[in-house]
Amino acid sequence: MHLFQKIPLLDADVQYCAQFFDAAKARELLVELIATTPWETHFVHVFGREIPAPRQSSWHGDPHCSYGYSKVRYEPKAWTPCLIAVRDQLASAGIGDFNCVLANFYRSGADSMGWHSDSEPELGPNPLIASVSLGAPRRFCLRHKTLSEKSELLLSSGSVLVMAQGSQQNYQHALPKMAGVGAPRVNLTFRQIA
Repeated sequence: MHLFQKIPLLDADVQYCAQFFDAAKARELLVELIATTPWETHFVHVFGREIPAPRQSSWHGDPHCSYGYSKVRYEPKAWTPCLIAVRDQLASAGIGDFNCVLANFYRSGADSMGWHSDSEPELGPNPLIASVSLGAPRRFCLRHKTLSEKSELLLSSGSVLVMAQGSQQNYQHALPKMAGVGAPRVNLTFRQIA
């Protein structure tokens, strides 16, 4: 049984399970994902400039799950056996039925993700996102869009963070750079596109 802890936030339902996958399984998934995922360096638009994202990514899903982000449209790559296995475990635990996933590869603490919300139109008015962390523990920050409400977690390897009702409408989140982290991390954010 997976124990989820509710993160105390105003205007959002965010829950965290520190050990959804045990240490051995998390390590096995990390090694397989690094080796078998077709990683790419995507480009993002920042202040009118196109710059390489400070991480590698890969977008996967059912054939209709194209996704627009930072003025770029991504067509889904086919599901890999590893991604299917993780998706199915989330479904078996009653977290959700997902038809797409964004995989991010943070090669060290120098790789990061800036402040954003996963609020693209194709995700619907109230997205449900299950975020699986594998590898080096990293800081995950949340901040309310209009209030002074903030929260920070250290996401452990094998953990699952579920962002549900209000989390994308009312909050931004980020994974900042983290000095002294030399080990890699893979993050899988599972989503549903209608």
